[in-house]
Amino acid sequence: MDNKNKFDLHYFLSDASFENWAKGLNKNDITYWNNWIQNNPEHIEIVENAKSIITGINFNQHYPSNEKIDQALASVLPKVDITSSTKTKFKNTHTINRTIITAAAAVLLVLISYTSYSYLNNSSTTNHKTNFGEIIDLKLPDGTSVVLNGNSEIWYEKDNPRLINLKGEAYFKVKSIPSTNAKFWVITEDLKVEVLGTQFHINTRKQKTNVVLDEGSIHLELKNGEVTKMIPGEMVSFSNESKELTHQKVDTETPYALWRGGTYAFNEIPLKEVMYNLETTYGVKVQYESEHLKDLPISGGIPNQNLQICIAAIEKATGTRITNKENILRVQENPIY
Repeated sequence: MDNKNKFDLHYFLSDASFENWAKGLNKNDITYWNNWIQNNPEHIEIVENAKSIITGINFNQHYPSNEKIDQALASVLPKVDITSSTKTKFKNTHTINRTIITAAAAVLLVLISYTSYSYLNNSSTTNHKTNFGEIIDLKLPDGTSVVLNGNSEIWYEKDNPRLINLKGEAYFKVKSIPSTNAKFWVITEDLKVEVLGTQFHINTRKQKTNVVLDEGSIHLELKNGEVTKMIPGEMVSFSNESKELTHQKVDTETPYALWRGGTYAFNEIPLKEVMYNLETTYGVKVQYESEHLKDLPISGGIPNQNLQICIAAIEKATGTRITNKENILRVQENPIY
C-alpha cells in the first residue's frame, strides 16, 4: 500500500486491503486501516464513502434454476385431480383453482427465499458488548470515540455507523464532518440524541435515560414526540414509562462520566446510589442490614475496575463492612467504628 498515492475514491475502492477492512475480513488489514484512519482524520469522509460503496446492500438478481421451479411444481401438481364427471365439475373447479394458487405460492416462496437469502447475506450489524466490570475504548468507523462501561452494549448497521443503539452506559466524543454536516444519533429506549459534533455521557439504567452534555450542542427527541435542546453542563433525564422529563445543572468538578478513567466520583451521594452502580456494572445484588445504611453519604473518588478494591474503598469511606457471598453484597455496621 503506497500512502503517497492520491487518496481519492478510486484509490480506496481499488485497494484489496482496504476492502478487507471495510468487510471486516482480515485482522491485520483491520488493524492497519484503523490506525491509518486515526492518523489521517482529514480523509475520514472519503473513507466512509468508499466503505459505504463496498459494504452497501445489493439486492442481487438471483433467480432459481428451472430445476428448482420444476421441483416446486412437482410437489403440488399431483394433487390436481381433474375428472369429467358433471357431478363434481363445480367442486373440482374450486379444487383446481385452490391447487393452482398453492402451486403459484410454492413457486413464489422459492423466489422469495432466494432473494431474501441474498439480501440477508449482504446486511450485517456491528455489536460491542462489555462484561460485568469491563470498560472498553472504541473507535467507530467515522472517527467517533466511545468509552463503554461495564454491562453495556452498543450496536449499529455496518453501512450506517453514525446511528448507534445503546443499552447501559457510554461516553461519546463525536467526530464532526464539517464538509457535509453529517449528523450522529444515539438511540435508547426513551429518546434519540441528535448530534453534529460534541462530547456527552448517556446512562440508560434505572428505567430512564440520563444525558449529560460536556461540550457542544445536542437535541433530544423524546419517545413522546417532544424535542428539547441541551447546553453544556446540563443533565436531562427522561423516562418513556413515566413520561417524566427533568433538566438540571451538574457539578463540573465531579463529571458523571469520570468512570471512564477507572474511577467513580461522588459528592455527598447516598450509599444506595453508589451501590446501585456496583449492581449494574458488576451484576451483583445488594442487601442492607439496616435501612439507615442506605443514606450514608459518600464523597470523593472510588476505583471501579476491580470489585474487591471498590468494596474496600466504600467500606473505608462509610465505616461499614461489606461481605460478598455468591454475588450478593451485604452491607453491615462495622463494630470497629
